[in-house]
Amino acid sequence: MSNHTSLTISPDDLPNSLRLPPHLSAHKYFFVCTLTVAAWDTLVLSPRSWKLLKSDGWPVLKTIFFFLRFFMPIEFVIVGVAFFDSRLSLSTCQRLFLFEPICTAILLAACATVHTIRIHGIYNKDRSVLFGMGGLLALQVTVTAICCGFFRSVPLLESQGCIAGPKHNWVAIYWLSATLLFTASFALAVYRSIQSLAVKTLSPWKLMLRDGLNLYGAIWVVNMVNVLFWLIVKPDSNSDSIKTIVTSMTAVITTTMTLRIILSVRGTLYDGGSFAGMWSNSSGTHTVSRGIGSARVPANAPSVLQINSQTHPAHTYTLDGINQKVEQGWDGTEGKNDILPIAEPDQKNSSINETEYDRESAKDPSLPSHGIKITVDREIADYDPSRTK
Repeated sequence: MSNHTSLTISPDDLPNSLRLPPHLSAHKYFFVCTLTVAAWDTLVLSPRSWKLLKSDGWPVLKTIFFFLRFFMPIEFVIVGVAFFDSRLSLSTCQRLFLFEPICTAILLAACATVHTIRIHGIYNKDRSVLFGMGGLLALQVTVTAICCGFFRSVPLLESQGCIAGPKHNWVAIYWLSATLLFTASFALAVYRSIQSLAVKTLSPWKLMLRDGLNLYGAIWVVNMVNVLFWLIVKPDSNSDSIKTIVTSMTAVITTTMTLRIILSVRGTLYDGGSFAGMWSNSSGTHTVSRGIGSARVPANAPSVLQINSQTHPAHTYTLDGINQKVEQGWDGTEGKNDILPIAEPDQKNSSINETEYDRESAKDPSLPSHGIKITVDREIADYDPSRTK
């Protein structure tokens, strides 16, 4: 006959690292998910990052891309060590807890800069868009910098980790300022896409993929959820970290989607790139833009520039010197969105305004003596050399 003994362990007998409140336990599990997303994204984007690295020049978007590419995983590896290291003392935590809010503010500022430059680009360098987005960017940087001084170390037990939390509820404006800019970015991107539907109809799915609206939308959703946590959710105690449970995931998703926005730009990254929407008419297909002209090249058709005026008849000029060599984008792709450069004209044939316009003005004295200033974007989009053979 054997004797059976039972062993009962009281929760108080467990070490602090295992004796976690429900919200803190959920916070740690969710942070593991955050690290998984960051690691996976770092691996997935490696081939495209290498292609971008080999491209010529260092425009602002490319520079920010590689900054975010390395800064984001470094930040959250350090934050993860502080969160899970049971040997980290409370005194050490008091010196390190500001690391996450400060680094996250830098991440958000870099992401917001990308959105400002990109939205400015798809609106054809419209100054009102630049001033509006730039104002929101300045507001965000100022607010997040001030709010970093109003974080505290969440008073956890020894060996339970180190987490930063807000001292007051109004510190939610730290994330509210960023969400405001991302909301404006998403709204402007959607509006620009809807404008293009008036001249070129696409299904919502194709429109979303063409203009990357899913990327802007994902950033907006995660930031809105995070703001709702900060504004609505009430912690059970002073040591409850429920308000900041999704902040790390929000920062990671915002960064990864912003990286993809940069990679989705076709052609050059300088000045934020250009808008992918096109409009068609009987003479060709042109970019929807103001003051900029570019066109798909129809098969066996000459390159023609037509100037329309409300007071004078339209004048048509032939543009010569089109280089037939296809220029690859930064990612090395060819096809629909390849850009074809127009060679610099010779000095003797360089100015339409000095030759063709002079002839027209001689025929029609009513034309202005100083001519018409025309700004032409010197690129031919969507050119397929096989169609002219």
